[in-house]
Amino acid sequence: MKMKKSLVALCLSAGLLASVPAVSFAEVNFVPQNTAAAPAIPASALQQLTWIPVDTANTQSTDLAGGGQQLNVSGITGPVAAYSVPANIGELTITLTSEVTKDARVYAPNVLILDQSMTPSAYFPSSYFAYQEPGVMSANRLEGVMRLTPALGQQKIYVLVFTTPQDLQKTTTMVDPAKAYAKGNGNAVPDIPDPIARHTTDGTLKLKVKTSSGSSVLVGPLFGSSSTAAPVTVGNTAAPVYSAPAAPAAAPVAAAAVAAPAVVSSAPAAKSEPVLNDTESYFNNAIKQAVKEGNIDKALKLLNEAERLGSTSARSTFIGAVKGKG
Repeated sequence: MKMKKSLVALCLSAGLLASVPAVSFAEVNFVPQNTAAAPAIPASALQQLTWIPVDTANTQSTDLAGGGQQLNVSGITGPVAAYSVPANIGELTITLTSEVTKDARVYAPNVLILDQSMTPSAYFPSSYFAYQEPGVMSANRLEGVMRLTPALGQQKIYVLVFTTPQDLQKTTTMVDPAKAYAKGNGNAVPDIPDPIARHTTDGTLKLKVKTSSGSSVLVGPLFGSSSTAAPVTVGNTAAPVYSAPAAPAAAPVAAAAVAAPAVVSSAPAAKSEPVLNDTESYFNNAIKQAVKEGNIDKALKLLNEAERLGSTSARSTFIGAVKGKG
């Protein structure tokens, strides 16, 4: 079932967290775009980090004790992990896992999402990453799933993982293996204390990125939208790519191998001849309906296709529909 999105530049759909049945979150009423709650990090400090590229084909594993980086900023303690994620492949589902060690220690992660110019855009505090019981192929862990939709024109976004002095004062209550076994087999659960994992400055993180569809946080402003609401931006609010000169004839063939899907790529060149009125009306009505239903991906695809066919009103229709829903 599709869930409606609020069409501000960076927003959380009403049912975002409820749409992830496999993970129970510790906090469900936080606002991810409230980056003011995150530690203030100077741009110069962010630029000094080495951002590890992550793709959808592999899970990135980071041992913070040996592979973490230092970020000397108030409110952040111990090593951090810094990743760069491609933002031109559609909606992103980012799963971050922090494993509990055998001696009951765990790194309590906080995640700050930054745009391609390293402007903070979304913040997921440690309370978002809830304890998960071990499974056949997984250990005790803290885990959270973040669904993001990069705005048009984004090439990459950045994911910064860190812990705080406040996190180090807390612990995570796990489930005793005997309790988990009894529960899994339908037996009486023994009345024994659960083990406690203390929070530390090191640990093992696993980051998995994949493309997705459905409810998500819309990262960045829509091209042509009003900036009067001071949205959290991820990328330019203008669309200079539309005035770029045409590429040589051979360029489209080479670019096709690496080009992003139509949802997040630059708008296709319009045909020289005007589109038929019936066709124009069809696409405009479909765009309005998609925006009304909160299906921004569908609306963007319709916009791209309409402009490819020569529409001159699809973009203004899309922007007007978004403003009407904002």
